[in-house]
Amino acid sequence: MSGWFRAGTVPPLPPPPVMRLHLAGAVLLSAVAYYVYLPLPSGVSEPWKLMLLDALFRSFMQASDVAHALGVCHRVHLLNQVVSWVEVIEARSCPAVHVTDSSLGGVPARVFQPKGGRKLKRGVIYFHGGGWALGSGRMRSYDLLCRKMAEDLDAVVMSVDYRLAPEAVFPDQYHDALVASRAFLSAQVLERYSIDPERVCVSGDSAGGNLAAAVTQELSSDDSLAVKFKVQALIYPVLQALDFYTPSYQQNKAVPILYRPIMARFWLQYLGADPSLEPLLLANNHSSLDQPAIGANTRSKLDWTSLLPGERKKHFRPLVKETGSPGVVGKVPALVDVRAAPLLAEQGVLGRTPKAYVMTCEYDVLRDDGLMYVKRLQDAGVSVTSDHYEDGFHGCMVFAFLPMMSSVGQRSMNNFISWLDHNL
Repeated sequence: MSGWFRAGTVPPLPPPPVMRLHLAGAVLLSAVAYYVYLPLPSGVSEPWKLMLLDALFRSFMQASDVAHALGVCHRVHLLNQVVSWVEVIEARSCPAVHVTDSSLGGVPARVFQPKGGRKLKRGVIYFHGGGWALGSGRMRSYDLLCRKMAEDLDAVVMSVDYRLAPEAVFPDQYHDALVASRAFLSAQVLERYSIDPERVCVSGDSAGGNLAAAVTQELSSDDSLAVKFKVQALIYPVLQALDFYTPSYQQNKAVPILYRPIMARFWLQYLGADPSLEPLLLANNHSSLDQPAIGANTRSKLDWTSLLPGERKKHFRPLVKETGSPGVVGKVPALVDVRAAPLLAEQGVLGRTPKAYVMTCEYDVLRDDGLMYVKRLQDAGVSVTSDHYEDGFHGCMVFAFLPMMSSVGQRSMNNFISWLDHNL
């Protein structure tokens, strides 16, 4: 006889379902590990958490790019839909804090009012991050942050939902922040919420830090205002778009969650510029020496070779092109507009701004924007607390809560609130 019917032979059994599941699981786990794993600097806080976060972010970005390429929707719209689905929550009060959705000068805002405590409260207006295109003050992470600020500081905190790109472009976001800030400082709002006019603060992170800095400069120079901010608190702010070769841009170009090309894309979206200019920005062609709109005075305000401490400059060298792409600034004049790039403000303007807190993270492309601003504020006579996290990464402070709670997130949030408690 032949085949399986020969004497003494037994046909092989198919692998049992459990074995097949184990095999499939191993293959899937290997694929996921390959996608998630990313070489990170040894000093970054809790690298595996950052890898998982980055894998999620990259997945959403890639899906949004596909949807954009197919003409289904703008990439930003899909990202914001995902963010809204995952993060946006209703305004819910708790025993310690009354939470409502309201508006400031017609701009939507979520208001956090502590129950009990002092009759006159401290006041904080806060601008969320997200590249001027993503996010909301109604996101769970910002809701929890502002709720904790309100409770720990016995302060009324107002988290502003300014308009977003691509529908809104500069100066729309800036104008929303300015209008909301003016309303926040008005006698009507201060009285309504029992806010002490001598103890008001403006704050924000990332793109929100940009808006907070720009608004502070404008309002500090407005002598018609009866009430002005006592302090400004900027969390890893983005402050300039002329140099994408600062040491932190070079060192952290491939460190999540804010990659160098993504920051250039955010800038172009915010400024309403042609996205095809991205390679020019990444090559510093837009700030070459043959750009007539960028003079020596402007360049001195972001000369990191003189503004950064030696330990941050390390072995990096500046990239200043003799010739580049003339006319870029003419096409995108907001590149040198101080309302978009607060680092370019004149010394006299900076000198009128209030006491400052600036948080920076070692593994963040925006690190040097913040550190240069610290030096320029100090040179202008402003008292500045520079709070730097050697193991920090961009966006870390909003990861102070579960499920993506990180050690540096908790430390940075607690130190930020502690500074406000001692200075506001």
